Amino acid sequence: MILNGLIDMMTRLIRAPEDGGATFWMPPQSSTMAGEVDWLFNLILWISVFFFVLIVVVMLVFVVKYRRREGWETAEASTSPNTLLEITWTGIPLALVVVIFFFGFKSYLNMSTPPANAYEIQVSGQKWNWSFTYPNGYVDQNLHVPANRPVELIMTSVDVIHSLYVPAFRIKMDLVPGRYSKTWFEATRPGEYNIFCAEYCGTAHSDMSAMVIVHPSGEFEPWMEKASNFLLTMTPEEGGRKVYEIRGCQQCHSVDGGPRTGPTLFKLFGKEEKLTDGSTVVVDENYIRESLLEPNAKVVAGFEAVMPTYQGRLKDDEILALIAYIKSLDGKTGEE
Repeated sequence: MILNGLIDMMTRLIRAPEDGGATFWMPPQSSTMAGEVDWLFNLILWISVFFFVLIVVVMLVFVVKYRRREGWETAEASTSPNTLLEITWTGIPLALVVVIFFFGFKSYLNMSTPPANAYEIQVSGQKWNWSFTYPNGYVDQNLHVPANRPVELIMTSVDVIHSLYVPAFRIKMDLVPGRYSKTWFEATRPGEYNIFCAEYCGTAHSDMSAMVIVHPSGEFEPWMEKASNFLLTMTPEEGGRKVYEIRGCQQCHSVDGGPRTGPTLFKLFGKEEKLTDGSTVVVDENYIRESLLEPNAKVVAGFEAVMPTYQGRLKDDEILALIAYIKSLDGKTGEE
């Protein structure tokens, strides 16, 4: 009777909330995989709590019962083994580890094997921003996905190891330079969710965040069509600013004159810059284009050659829009 009650209580404790609500440890479940991950997390948590309480209670009982007292003789040390005890305290942890490994490996395989009809998105991480490329070539700084449809992420890093982590979906996967990693999810709730980098990647690691925007059924395709043609609906300066934002330029180049990893873009166009080789160059359209496609060709003095190339990543109209935006940062338009 008591045993059945304990089993029932433990089952209710480790069962994930059916309504997907947040718990003390986790945000609301917002993907099909979240419940499975939470179940395993709670199983490990309550196994740990059970043995912690058991060990502490037994330790306190032994401390009190076998404390040193006057008139009591100290027991002689015994070296005779207790085979049953050895088997018990070896067998129980082994069985628990096997159970945890089984369910953990099962979840890992499920996360690593996307459905055949999954929507594929390319993910790139670089210091310190995320870049999401869709099948039609559109690139965004946030991850937009349809609800109730499997989405596969093909991921790599431009510079150092990053790790894409979406707490609400219970997914986390490293991005390694020179190779591709994959994961997938199926979002169940329209809304906005945080993306973090879970691998320390440099001084601005804590700023490397983005959002997952889950669109309700029927709204993702219209958004994609509108977003993909943003240069047709904006002025060159507006389009250039959007390119500046979604391509991660703001991580290294300020637009207010402040120092960052790279030169500021404020009042940059038409300026004469001194290069690391001692020569000078005037910042014009050709220099900006060259700096985007071959960033190490002419490096400004005082800065390191750390900018990645955008060869094959930026279209000509995006480069023209970006040049127009840089031209507008002349300090005369109030743009900051």
